[in-house]
Amino acid sequence: MGQKRRKLPQNLAAGRPPVLHRPKSISRKATKAIINRHHLLQKRKRQAIAKGDKAAEAAIDAEIEALGGLESYQEASLQGQRHDRGGDSSRVLMQWLEPCLLESGRQLRMLEVGALSTQNACSKSGHFDIERIDLNSQEEGILQQDFMERPLPREESEQFDIISLSLVLNYVPEPKERGEMLRRTTQFLRAPGRYVDTPQLTGKFPSLFLVLPAPCVTNSRYLDEERLSAIMASLGYAMVASKTTQRLVYYLWRRDRVCKGSGGPFPKKEVRSGSSRNNFAVVLS
Repeated sequence: MGQKRRKLPQNLAAGRPPVLHRPKSISRKATKAIINRHHLLQKRKRQAIAKGDKAAEAAIDAEIEALGGLESYQEASLQGQRHDRGGDSSRVLMQWLEPCLLESGRQLRMLEVGALSTQNACSKSGHFDIERIDLNSQEEGILQQDFMERPLPREESEQFDIISLSLVLNYVPEPKERGEMLRRTTQFLRAPGRYVDTPQLTGKFPSLFLVLPAPCVTNSRYLDEERLSAIMASLGYAMVASKTTQRLVYYLWRRDRVCKGSGGPFPKKEVRSGSSRNNFAVVLS
């Protein structure tokens, strides 16, 4: 009997090694567990670094790597963007902005920090010229870059009309670093008042789109919406729109003035008591 002929793959995707196949969907419970585990390990790592415990730091790094590293966190975040799990957070932003964008007819510059996809609602709208960056780029069209190390704009053409920080600030490990990230956004946004020729945009731009897990604001020992608003006001931001769901809080902040100082001070201060609170905080020194 002759040898059986090997069946050829029907397309390129079928012939790729399994490692390149898109991972299967994971449950919402598993997604949440992965994200929470990453946050817990990062917290323990910061504690080990503060104590100078190199052995503990190395052990935690190994556990993070065994969990899949930043890639597994990003995959869990991508799963969370599926339509059956609340979907793409930028759809909320487009609900807020589309009327004025359609009326103005202008295309604006957006910087998307922590971008996971080039196919979200903002990308498909046609209203934005988008520059996307992430610590670990997952696809072509996303520059691998740390926002905190991004060179500051040298001229207005390098600035943006809007910055998106969707589920980014909560992954920054230290409260002071979160404050610095918020402060740094003001240096990348165009100056208030430059939209005089397009009055449709003056109430919304330049702006910051900020998305956080809801408990960061609704159940934190050190942060509530009032304190967050005060922190943002010290940086020259005013709240334009907000939305709270069971899982997420969405904010649109307009940069309405240029602050002479650097904002703050806002130290770590308890605003809610109770053993069930989390310790998420934003500090401006």
